[in-house]
Amino acid sequence: MIDTIRYVNKQIEERDIRFIRLWFTDLLGNLKSFAITPSAVEEALVEGIGFDGSAIDGVKREDQKSDMLVFPDPSTFQVLPWRPQDKGVARMFCDIRTPEGVPSIGDSRHILMNVLKRGAEKGLILNAGTELEYFYFKDAAAPEPIDCGGYFDLTPLDNASDLRRETILTLEQMGVPVQASLHEDAPSQHEIDLGFSDALSAADAVMTARLVVKEIASAHGVHASFMPKPLTGVSGSAMFVHESLLTEDGNAFYDANDPDGYGLSTLAKRYIAGILKYAPEFMLVTNQYVNSYKRLVTGFDAPTHISWGNRNRSTIVRIPRFKPSKEISARIQLRNADSAANPYLTLAVTFGAGLKGIEEELPLPAPVESDLFSMTPAQRAALGIDPLPTDLSRAVDAFEASDLMRDILGDYVHDYLVATKRAEWEEYRSQVSRWEIDRYLSKL
Repeated sequence: MIDTIRYVNKQIEERDIRFIRLWFTDLLGNLKSFAITPSAVEEALVEGIGFDGSAIDGVKREDQKSDMLVFPDPSTFQVLPWRPQDKGVARMFCDIRTPEGVPSIGDSRHILMNVLKRGAEKGLILNAGTELEYFYFKDAAAPEPIDCGGYFDLTPLDNASDLRRETILTLEQMGVPVQASLHEDAPSQHEIDLGFSDALSAADAVMTARLVVKEIASAHGVHASFMPKPLTGVSGSAMFVHESLLTEDGNAFYDANDPDGYGLSTLAKRYIAGILKYAPEFMLVTNQYVNSYKRLVTGFDAPTHISWGNRNRSTIVRIPRFKPSKEISARIQLRNADSAANPYLTLAVTFGAGLKGIEEELPLPAPVESDLFSMTPAQRAALGIDPLPTDLSRAVDAFEASDLMRDILGDYVHDYLVATKRAEWEEYRSQVSRWEIDRYLSKL
C-alpha cells in the first residue's frame, strides 16, 4: 500500500493535480462522482472516503444502512484532459464498501469482479471489447440531427468527424485504446470501437468513453445521446460486445481443426450455447429501458430472435471472420446489448451465462446463415428459432424467474432491478403517446 500511495502522490505532484474525482457507478450504469483534494488521497486509499449511499440508485440497503465508503483503484488514475492542465483534475474508479469493509451488494463493479473470479477459478479470463454507437443532436430538447450521413460517410455529409477525432485523442490520452471510429447508418449516428482488454478494464473504458463523448460534444455546443432509439424509422444505437476466453495457453475459443469449419473450440460452442439459452433472462440487464425494445425490431440491423450465425448480422450472436487463421481473433460478437446498458452488469451476466453453458456442456444448435428478417414466423418456428423478449415487461418476467440471474447478481440487485423496471413499465404503460393522438383522436 505504501508503494501505491507513493505512486499516486507522485502523479499528483508531477502533473500539478489539485482535485481528484472519485468515480463510481450506480446499478443502472450512471456514472457518479465527488472530488477530494490531494491531502485526502492517503485516507481514501487506506480507509476509504464516506458518502451517502441513499442518494445513489441501488446502493442503499433496504435496512437503511446507507453510510458507505468508496475505495479508489489506483491503477485507474488518469488526468482529465478537458479540465485545465495547470492545477488539473484527475480521476480514479472506485469500489463501494460498507463501514465494516465489506463490498457493497449494490456495487456493479464488484459484481463483475465476482463473476470474473469464478472464471479465474476455472482458469478462464474474459477478454472483451465494445462497439459504442450514439447520436449527436443540436441540443437535448429534441432529437434534431447535425448531419445527414450514412455508413462510412466523410465530410461534408459527416460534419461530426472532428468531434470523433477529438474524442478519440482524449480517450487515448486517458489510456483507453480505440480501434476505429466511423459514421453509422442513421443520420448523425456515430460509432467508436474500443480496444480489447480484460473485462474490468473494458467496462471502465465504456464508462470513460460515454463521459468523454458527452464532454467533447458539450464543449462544441451539441448534445451526444446514448438513448437506444431516439429516432423513428432509422437504426438505434447498439453496444456490440466482443468476447473471448483466454487461458495460460492462449485463446480458448480457437480451434484451427474445428470440424464444423468455424474455427471454434468445443468450449466456445458451449459458451455460445449458454448465451443463447439464457439470453431472454439477461435481456433486462443488456436492454434495460422501455426505449431499448424500440431498437430490437425487424429491419434495423438489430436481433429479434435467439440464434447464432457465422458472419450473419441478423443473429444475436455473430462469429466475426475477418482473420480466421489468427488465433487471437477468435471471438463472439453479442449484438443485442445497447449503449445505455450498465457495462459492468452486462459483462457479468453474459460471462455468467457463457460459463453456465460450459458447466452444463450445452449443445450448440445449428447456425442460421439466412436472413432472419426475411423469414416468416412459420419459417422461424420450423427451425426452432424463438423470439427474444419484445418489450420491457416480458424482459422483466424472464429475468424475475431466472435462478441464474439471481445467482450472478445476488438477491438484492435482482429484486431491485425487478421492482425498478416493473415500475418503469407501468409508468410508460399509463402514458398517452403522440402516435396514439395522431392515429385515434380524429377518428374515434
